Amino acid sequence: MIKKNVSRRNFIKKSTLGIAASTILPSILSADNAFASTGKKEKAMFCYQCEQTMGGKGCTRIGVCGKTPEVAALQDLLVHTLKGLSIAAAAGRKVNISDPETNHFTCMAMFSTLTNVEFDPYRLEDHLQESVALRNKMISRVKAAGGTITSNSDSLTLKLKPSIEGLVKQGRQYGLMSDPDIDPDLGSLQHMLLFGIKGMAAYTEHAAEHGQEKEANYEFIHRGLAALEDKGLDANAYLGLILECGEKNLSAMALLSKGNAEAYGDPVPTKVPLGVKKGKAILVSGHDFIDLEAVLKATAGTGINVYTHGEMLPAHGYPKLKERFPHFYGHYGTAWQNQKKEFEKFPGAILVTSNCIQKPRQSYKKNIFTSGTVGMPGLTHLHKNNMQPLVDRAMELPGYAADQPDMEILVGFGHKSVLGVADKIVGGVKDGSIKHFFLVGGCDGVKKSRNYYTEFVEKTPEDSLVLTLACGKFKFFRHQLGDINGIPRLLDVGQCNDAHSAVEIAVALTKAFDTDVNGLPLSFILSWYEQKAVAILYSLLYLGIKDIHLGPSLPAFVTPNVLNILVKNYNITPLGTPEADLKKILG
Repeated sequence: MIKKNVSRRNFIKKSTLGIAASTILPSILSADNAFASTGKKEKAMFCYQCEQTMGGKGCTRIGVCGKTPEVAALQDLLVHTLKGLSIAAAAGRKVNISDPETNHFTCMAMFSTLTNVEFDPYRLEDHLQESVALRNKMISRVKAAGGTITSNSDSLTLKLKPSIEGLVKQGRQYGLMSDPDIDPDLGSLQHMLLFGIKGMAAYTEHAAEHGQEKEANYEFIHRGLAALEDKGLDANAYLGLILECGEKNLSAMALLSKGNAEAYGDPVPTKVPLGVKKGKAILVSGHDFIDLEAVLKATAGTGINVYTHGEMLPAHGYPKLKERFPHFYGHYGTAWQNQKKEFEKFPGAILVTSNCIQKPRQSYKKNIFTSGTVGMPGLTHLHKNNMQPLVDRAMELPGYAADQPDMEILVGFGHKSVLGVADKIVGGVKDGSIKHFFLVGGCDGVKKSRNYYTEFVEKTPEDSLVLTLACGKFKFFRHQLGDINGIPRLLDVGQCNDAHSAVEIAVALTKAFDTDVNGLPLSFILSWYEQKAVAILYSLLYLGIKDIHLGPSLPAFVTPNVLNILVKNYNITPLGTPEADLKKILG
């Protein structure tokens, strides 16, 4: 395992927060801090959990993602009730009570508060009712077992209002900026922990669908959420929890990777057509391979061709899906932010299986369905056991009148595929034909500054390999970079959760060259957008990985003083220009 360079227990001294970060990174600290810019007064809406938040500070009228103030308030209230449920669940574990229903619900409900997931207020109302019911049930069980709950948080006693309007008004008391007295740096650390737990909960939920679970991961999620209501914790305690979130997130991603591999085989290099085939069509977007499999089963023998969109692209690398379903054809479109124009042009039915949905245009609203945690008012929500409405709609729509061929791209370079040619890679490093590795991955988005990643990959030297994962790859996935000794220079490791595979590759290289990860000719060039990416960043920090280039902008929820800690301990660096960053990296 990669050696950790920083102990969680001794991450910082209390006095560290007093150092002026502006002396280190003046260019990125010129904007007002989010805490200061809001005047510490709770507004009808305040959200800054994603990278594209308004003005780089926070959305206060409506979310850039399309989230309404009403939905924002319901999500804030849901998070607050989940803190109460978590306090009760943490107390339950002290008397040997761990409830599977509570574990699963907590992760699903936290997942629903991620960016671009749940926009339906009535589904959120259902989650709120279940959260409070499970909390009350757990409190009763703890008391019956002789346990005690010492917290005085009102999240343990909160009674929900009887209407959506009442819940919205109630939720506005519990927004991110609702505490006017909290120290900005401590508030920043709390939000860092909260957003990391959101991302980890999403991976834990995906893994649990495959039956891959660890009690320690659920225990941390509940303990971490409970800690957000503990007024006695200091900065060191929260920093320790943030790194532990990274540790447990690695475990969750490993479980998900294992679940996907056991269900569909280990990914193998596979050519994926970007063109389309004559016939009826269904498009599957999101991340959930289990729901994709349900669609493939439901369409077998119907003449419908199934295409992937966005982060579903890596599904083509799983051999059991390709072998069992010959109508699983190719990939259509690019990343999540382009779905409105891409979905509008697709002549078939569409299923969104997890985060990244956008409010659909009226022109294709009847064609789009949701499943899993994702929801949108006015759309039909499906369960994996009944995909028939999706199939029926696909049969009603015209599909493609003729084949439209296009290029093919390669996917399926998970850690087992890459390590299968490890001898060639190691040999290439030793003989000088491979001089550097770049991991260029993460989230895609609408900002023009994200073109940095396209230019960076285009400018990487011919004696380097580029590993990529998540939807950030769509900035350059059509690029043909050639190969080195038969190894493609561009290796698609997979989805965002496949950051675990990237870690496995790095671990193998450290063993081959008898060094730690920071001693490898390996550079991390990351883009972030939502909370899964935040959790992955914490996993890399937990592993002690330094010199990460992060962009296109740094999180608004990280205050200058907290950023200073990350700079001092890990040398996290904001993006410059591709030319300057390559020159710096390659010396």
